[in-house]
Amino acid sequence: MSGLPRSSHALVTGGGRGIGRATAAALTEAGATVTVIGRNTVTLEEAVKAGAAHYAVVADVSDEAALRAAIAKTAERQPIDILIANAGSAESAPFAKSDAALFARMMDVNFMGVVHAVQAVLPAMKDRPYGRVVAIASTAGLKGYAYVSAYAAAKHAVVGLVRSLALEMANSNITVNAVCPGFTDTDLVADSIENIMKKTGRSREQAIADLARHNPQGRLVTPQEVADAVLWLCGEGAGAITGQAIAVAGGEI
Repeated sequence: MSGLPRSSHALVTGGGRGIGRATAAALTEAGATVTVIGRNTVTLEEAVKAGAAHYAVVADVSDEAALRAAIAKTAERQPIDILIANAGSAESAPFAKSDAALFARMMDVNFMGVVHAVQAVLPAMKDRPYGRVVAIASTAGLKGYAYVSAYAAAKHAVVGLVRSLALEMANSNITVNAVCPGFTDTDLVADSIENIMKKTGRSREQAIADLARHNPQGRLVTPQEVADAVLWLCGEGAGAITGQAIAVAGGEI
């Protein structure tokens, strides 16, 4: 597998924990300069202190002006070659109880957060000799799950964006792809586990098993497994891979 170009600069949104932090660490280990962006100063600083990233900037991806300012500040230090649009959140509710505000929250973070980040980096990235955009979507962007219609709709939108943008960028140096993890052992899934326990009275082990049953391998995916897929897409050897939505889900999709 061809590695990253020398002196590449990667920006990871939601890079303070979970898949974002694992991806930041993988990119750092591969030789990239990595900047993480997120809302939580503590987790971002911990990522830098642990060596998972070199720099951290605080911004909410759903706030377009704040995110653009953060990305502009980041690009002043070094032009951005790689964008990992990872930041996201999940809320569950029956469709009948999913009001407009819930749909708006899921779209703002999971979809518009990707749009804002890509629009901020793309103009300058076009002038670079190499560019990679990877959105972290979900298997919920490839299929449906009960009780997460708003989240699934937002992730489907991300996959549609990736496929369309990849065609627009096909004659450039930029590839655009999505990685779609199944249920992954992160804080986000931990919240889902707590929610299952509260609503059903099941034990933690039963709640985990309820999520793991979607994966034919019978387990949760690890953040490192997702990061490995992202790293491959960012490598020079993946230059012909664009417009793809790659499931990391043990055969679920």
